[in-house]
Amino acid sequence: MDILLKSATIIDPASKHHGKKRDVLIKKGVIHKIAASITDSQSTTLTFKNLHISQGWFDASVSFGEPGYEERETLENGLKTAAQSGYTAVAVNANTQPVTDSKAQVKFLKTKAYYNPVTVYPVGALTVKSEGVDLAELYDMHSEGAIAFYDYKRPLQNANLLKIALQYAQNFGGLVQSFPFEKSVAQKGVVNEEENSTRLGLKGIPALSEELQITRDLYLLEYTGGKLHIPTISTEKSVKLIKEAKKKGLDVSCSVAIHNLCLTDDLLETFDTNYKLLPPLRTQKDRKALLKGLADGTIDGVTSDHNPIDIEHKRTEFDHAYFGSIGLESCFSALLSETDVDTAVKALTGLKKVFGVDEHPVEEGQQANLTLFSPKGDWLFSEESILSTSKNAALLGHPMKGNVYGVVNQNQLIVNE
Repeated sequence: MDILLKSATIIDPASKHHGKKRDVLIKKGVIHKIAASITDSQSTTLTFKNLHISQGWFDASVSFGEPGYEERETLENGLKTAAQSGYTAVAVNANTQPVTDSKAQVKFLKTKAYYNPVTVYPVGALTVKSEGVDLAELYDMHSEGAIAFYDYKRPLQNANLLKIALQYAQNFGGLVQSFPFEKSVAQKGVVNEEENSTRLGLKGIPALSEELQITRDLYLLEYTGGKLHIPTISTEKSVKLIKEAKKKGLDVSCSVAIHNLCLTDDLLETFDTNYKLLPPLRTQKDRKALLKGLADGTIDGVTSDHNPIDIEHKRTEFDHAYFGSIGLESCFSALLSETDVDTAVKALTGLKKVFGVDEHPVEEGQQANLTLFSPKGDWLFSEESILSTSKNAALLGHPMKGNVYGVVNQNQLIVNE
């Protein structure tokens, strides 16, 4: 497919055209020409109001239901949602049934999504069935295309097992993820342990549970070497701990979930289970520290932490409801309501380097892997904005800024209606 994008402002520090308004001609999936003005009658010409383009966005923590929980989200609908939300690549978590803990399960995901405009990068389980007892077949999954190893939202309580995983994965450059959650400290907590949890009578998850686990994991990383990614941090001290570790030269990276950047535990007043998240919503002080950590590069990127949950397990008593929120549809516009466009794009592409995802600068001769968007336009996120099968969105009613027009990837074009 040949495409001509007219008057596109390019947001890509890796490109010599960064910050400039250009026409971009794409032929057979490759950027053929970038110039101030291009005319090509043979191509499909696209003109959008205030069009901006960047390297395609990558989400490092996405959950779909398939296989096993298709009522929450099928792979087909999940990837369609990702494309319409501006993502050209997603890392799919291993919280399915069966769990992605073998070469065959990795192959299933890659094969099913092979022709999709959104590239799927399976995340293999770190341990067999994500039970935290025995290491899974890490090398076999890596050979089949697993991008990292992670027991989604399940903390690895056995420190020696994480030590062995970090040592073993070094043999093939594997990336190990460890969820920052010390279960013995958190106990049966459901929200942030602070003034609001006490006042509302909800069991608390102290910030200590996250920070203690991060401290342990960083000590292990310093001992073993290797690559460690700490997903979805949520506290001020977590940012400080990781900043110090990076200064020491440790190969550690981290992400933050979009809802922890935008929301606080003050919202718990309503007892809305859409706000039951893990890690939980924290305080305004934590939120500001996370935004600062994103701006100064301590936090490597933002994830939607997209986790569809069916009505039966979400619209119930707060204590019994499952943790999790969808977020693909709202991630960019919510992020842009908190920061500038350059920081937002960096946050949505920064985890590519961490996870070894190919980067394609907006330059002539490069593969066209692009997100099309506008940073202007204010609106509120409503149920009508949800593209996912499940509707458990923490950001419902939140003010948004900017719009996604679509993506170009794999010689395919997806444009929102």
